[in-house]
Amino acid sequence: MKPFTTFTGLVLPLDRSNVDTDAIISKQYLKSIHRTGFGVNLFDDWRYMDHGNPGDDHSKRKPNMDFILNQPRYQNAEILLARKNFGCGSSREHAVWALMDYGFRAVIAPSYADIFLSNSYKNGFLPVILPDDEVDELFRNTFADEGYRLTINLEEQTVNTPEGKHIKFEFDAGLKDRLIQGLDEIGVTLSNAERIREYEKKQQAVTPWLFHKAN
Repeated sequence: MKPFTTFTGLVLPLDRSNVDTDAIISKQYLKSIHRTGFGVNLFDDWRYMDHGNPGDDHSKRKPNMDFILNQPRYQNAEILLARKNFGCGSSREHAVWALMDYGFRAVIAPSYADIFLSNSYKNGFLPVILPDDEVDELFRNTFADEGYRLTINLEEQTVNTPEGKHIKFEFDAGLKDRLIQGLDEIGVTLSNAERIREYEKKQQAVTPWLFHKAN
């Protein structure tokens, strides 16, 4: 997992509340268990005028140029700005995979669905929670200023604006440490491998019958 410390990126403002996981990645693309290849289908139903299926040549589909993801000024955006209850709906981890595969590293919103938050942490994707009024201001600035970029400093827990504003956000200390180190749950376990081996060694001495191998 890629460590997250300080990151600067172009902002894409998705001015919609209650964006669910089916909108983020449509159900027909959920058959794959690989974490890559989903970016081209991010927001598929909004992004294209025609219906898509796995295996399609998406370069030949008709894009919806009214949808913000297709607008030239927001190409290569890496920070998604959204409204409340982002990531609601079903628990599909593919939603986070699609956002990351497209190129997003973080999302800023007033609130998220709990399962989306959990899936984000597991994949090294940063969901920042800010108050509604701060999010409103960021939307205004992003729409007004082409090429608007923000810097997210996870260590200091701040969103830094080009205007010189430093917006503090809350973040769980344990999750913060994991993201900064680039560790998922398996990585955290493996970082304690030596202690696990020592524990097993002691247990084997105390309860050897539990470690007896049958012939």
